[in-house]
Amino acid sequence: MVVLVVATTSDPASIGPAAAFLAMPGWSPGPPIAEGMESFTNRNVQLLKHEHSIIAEDDLDQRWQEATGEPVSEVIFLSKHTAVSNRPALTVHPIGVPHLREDETPPQGGTPGWAAIPNPRIGPWLRLMQKIAAEQGLVPEFEITLEATHHGPVTSTPTMFVEIGSTEEYWGRQDAAQAVALVLWKGLGLENGNAVGNWQGKGEKVLLGIGGGHYAPRHMDIVNKDGVWVGHLLSGYSLPMDTPTQVNGKTSGEVGGMWKHSIKASYEATKAGFPGGEVIAHLDHKSFKGWQKNAVTSYLQEQNIRVGKPSDFF
Repeated sequence: MVVLVVATTSDPASIGPAAAFLAMPGWSPGPPIAEGMESFTNRNVQLLKHEHSIIAEDDLDQRWQEATGEPVSEVIFLSKHTAVSNRPALTVHPIGVPHLREDETPPQGGTPGWAAIPNPRIGPWLRLMQKIAAEQGLVPEFEITLEATHHGPVTSTPTMFVEIGSTEEYWGRQDAAQAVALVLWKGLGLENGNAVGNWQGKGEKVLLGIGGGHYAPRHMDIVNKDGVWVGHLLSGYSLPMDTPTQVNGKTSGEVGGMWKHSIKASYEATKAGFPGGEVIAHLDHKSFKGWQKNAVTSYLQEQNIRVGKPSDFF
């Protein structure tokens, strides 16, 4: 089984960290693959470079196995991050568009209604990135944060994105690229053989974040603590809910929309990413209106998904 790290030459925030990673010892040319792609190998880590949009190349894990005979255990994408705030940032996040209907076109890749299996390294690597960024002098200039589940490409194995944001000025920053490369180097165990974030499947608790903004501040409060595992993070925009009919000031009937599917798909993908773990939903209560919170908590109860308080994850 190999770890597949994916970079694109079309994105400075992708190829910069890849180049810094490849400058570290132990690399050799990887197996031949498709035209327009090249690969490099270092123990069980394979770095794949291509020329296209990072979200446009679906099924790279399956395509790698078909081309090389090597099954892929996980995929890590290197990419740029954009934000309205333009604030410099280093981010990690799971991927998928579970809230989209079949007749909708995903604006940034993926398949409508789909959630990738989240890479168990997301939580541990957020904390590793915070440590490395501080050591490298990037903090407080750079914010180190989770992002909610969003965009493609399609994968079948545990997946995460590691990104540099949020404008062209920062995408090409060599110090940011070096910090990401160090996260990969240390996090995948290439430094000393001790990888960070290997899931052991011994009944640990895993956070499924529901509600809140794109940077998941309420969930971040928990994930910042050592030992917390994190799966999918569904912000408010990934929980589309139709406003229900009101009768005498009370909600009447089912609350329509893709929110149920979004929760179910994300829960099932998170369970698949953490076999043997207990997936617990954590709600950003203040982000919901009363009727929304009632609908979500009732649905979680119907699905036998435990809802936890912050203290339940430690």
